[in-house]
Amino acid sequence: MSEYVIVTDSSCDLNQQMVEEIGVEVLPLTFTIRGTTLKNYPDDRDMGAHEFYQLMSEGEMVTTAAVNEHQYEEFLTPVLESGRDALILAFSSGLSATCQSARLAAGELAERFPERKILVVDTLCASLGQGLLVWYAAEKQKAGASIEEVRDWCEANKLHICHWFTVNDLHYLKRGGRISAATAVVGTMLQIKPVLHMDNEGHLVNVSKARGRKASLDAMVKQVGERGIDPAGQERMLISHSACEEDARYIADQIRDQYGVKEVLLNRIGPVIGAHTGPGCVALFFIGTER
Repeated sequence: MSEYVIVTDSSCDLNQQMVEEIGVEVLPLTFTIRGTTLKNYPDDRDMGAHEFYQLMSEGEMVTTAAVNEHQYEEFLTPVLESGRDALILAFSSGLSATCQSARLAAGELAERFPERKILVVDTLCASLGQGLLVWYAAEKQKAGASIEEVRDWCEANKLHICHWFTVNDLHYLKRGGRISAATAVVGTMLQIKPVLHMDNEGHLVNVSKARGRKASLDAMVKQVGERGIDPAGQERMLISHSACEEDARYIADQIRDQYGVKEVLLNRIGPVIGAHTGPGCVALFFIGTER
């Protein structure tokens, strides 16, 4: 059986310790702030989360760009030259053209390396939802599954990766076109907090509204009981946040206490995802019957 590498992109929001633990390769996406384009590395070498969200809070605008075909080819070439195959678990096509770039690069590289396998999965996931799928894939690889077996498992299970999140400031969703300006104004006045999730097409969808921050956090916790598959039996649940660790820890404590979840891991939301959520976003990811 040929050796293979699992490749993903930094929208997965796995930190460096997580990446090293599971043994995957992460292609850094880019973001531009104060006129400078930086890379979103798992170790935050270009800009740390604290500085990034502080700048956003001060009104700095941030833009992001999908990885292009050439960048993917450049990243994958050393892997293929080393005699290893590549399984690419890409950022949701519902939110970015990154997956399409991966597919185009795979097609080009297949001509240069006809003896190598280059498989692409559109995860339809983002942030640590994507990270959770990558984590399970890496565990299956370590258990001896072939590249095709891991690819097939990801395709069969990606729509069971539940993504639930809320934001504290509606301004950023308004700017991204997720809600109208009028809704943002009224919602801010009434302390309305949206509860959103990722749908089966990999898009962000506003599901409900809660009055106040705590109510929105509790609404997310409730989803574990309603949709989670044997919560106490899941190996881990993941929570990502943008400069609101206290809220993330509240959710972690609640799902441990209410559902007996054994391991809950927290990490920051990186700049690529955070550019669109702003500071004050908290997201919960777990395996469920449906999204």
